Amino acid sequence: MVVAVLSLFSSNIQAQLFRKLSLSGIYLQWGYNREWYSKSDIHLSNGSAYDFTLKDVTAKDKPDFDAIFNAPLDISIPQYNYRIGFYLNPSHSHAIELNFDHTKYVVTDYQTYHMSGRIGDQYINADTTFDPSFFHFEHTDGANFAQLNYVAKERLLTTRKTHRELISLVYKLGAGLVIPRTDVTYNGRRINNKFHVAGYIISAEAGVRVYPLKRFFLEGTAKAGFANYVNSLASEGGRASHKFTYIEVIGLIGYEIDLHHKKRAKPAGNS
Repeated sequence: MVVAVLSLFSSNIQAQLFRKLSLSGIYLQWGYNREWYSKSDIHLSNGSAYDFTLKDVTAKDKPDFDAIFNAPLDISIPQYNYRIGFYLNPSHSHAIELNFDHTKYVVTDYQTYHMSGRIGDQYINADTTFDPSFFHFEHTDGANFAQLNYVAKERLLTTRKTHRELISLVYKLGAGLVIPRTDVTYNGRRINNKFHVAGYIISAEAGVRVYPLKRFFLEGTAKAGFANYVNSLASEGGRASHKFTYIEVIGLIGYEIDLHHKKRAKPAGNS
């Protein structure tokens, strides 16, 4: 008897959750971004060939926004973003979002950093300045953040008569994988590696969504995150690891597809 009551109670809870969390819409987004990175310690190793760490390395992004005008048909040259979201309730205030940020990370050339470790049999523990023809490091076909986000949306302004959404706040929490293509020059030899799952990322994001039309919207957000590249590909079979925090500013356009249809009333007629 007790088992039957508990089973019925559990079924009722599941039914209520299912009614509250049901796929009610989809949205698609495309946009571009800028990043600012913290300093990081980059560790590179390749067996007996080299094993050293560069301390407090500075890096910057590479937005390539001039390609929007110089090569307008190739929209993937600049640092871009795309998202596919799935609304979980009829009011579209909660969603799960698949997020991909194509970002670029470029180590600043000719900077002086502290190097510790060895190259071959030579041990080094000193401040060092590398010419980029000897050493250069970047993720420029993408530092590439692939994430799953939870999204909450809060309406700020609607139309008076129809209560159509005009302006909303959006909040996002997410985690996922980093999938870089690392371009490394070492000892005068350059290799642009293949795409590779190299670590993980976590982030929080907030911003504003504006609806000039019923389904079409514009979104601007700021994102703060932590990326840990535990196993990037380096030169000649080597590996690189580093981690950093970052700030990302994102501008997107989007379109919503409503899947929530109210039940229509039966037309009046003679029975």
